[in-house]
Amino acid sequence: MGLLSDKVALVTGGTAGIGLATARRFIEEGAFVHITGRRQTELDAAVESLGTQAAGVQGDVADPHAVDRLISAITHRHGRLDTVFVNAGGGSVIPLTEITQQDYERHFSVNVAGALFTVQKALPLMTDGGSITLVGSVSASRNVPDMSLYGATKAALRSLGRSWAYELTARGIRVNVLSPGPIDTPASYAAAGAHDDEARQQFRNQMGSLIPMARIGRPEEVAATAVFLASDQSSFTTGAELFVDGGLGQM
Repeated sequence: MGLLSDKVALVTGGTAGIGLATARRFIEEGAFVHITGRRQTELDAAVESLGTQAAGVQGDVADPHAVDRLISAITHRHGRLDTVFVNAGGGSVIPLTEITQQDYERHFSVNVAGALFTVQKALPLMTDGGSITLVGSVSASRNVPDMSLYGATKAALRSLGRSWAYELTARGIRVNVLSPGPIDTPASYAAAGAHDDEARQQFRNQMGSLIPMARIGRPEEVAATAVFLASDQSSFTTGAELFVDGGLGQM
């Protein structure tokens, strides 16, 4: 018996990095997992790697119609959700002087609006006593050079999570924020513009020099915390923010 036996889970942005690692851990703990991704080829590959306890729905969470299709697919297959891991999102390194209206709209439409409407539309399927985990970032509470826009979206998500946790107490649904630091994922390298092995190693070295544990994290380390928040092991934890950042934002 795993910590998530017979649970039905949703992991948005589940084709790589933190999302894929979390989907894999949820399945190992006994859950059936629905994942989303924007690109069908990558989504198909992720579902194949996860096996028969996974299903994929293609779409961009910034598109309300895509979220509707996602919820419809879950309703048709299971008719319920026990845990939602809101991971889809992203950001870019952009100095203040270079932020455009398009940058602003892109960051907030995916990281904030996408999360908001995913949670809102999932609620009718949520079982009482279920859990919602929002993926935040240490960038929301610690200065990260040239990532003010990304950090602002994650700060907004932290605020929303606190409010939703209070609103959903009557149903026993717990809402928490999991905030990673720099993690060894394709998204981290893309945000930093590290597109080859040398640049990725430079990113790891640079970030590691700032982190008390002297290294960046692994997706599996974030996934382990995600399992805790999704399971009954965290039955008295709601409205909280848990950092998986090697101490970057704490010391």
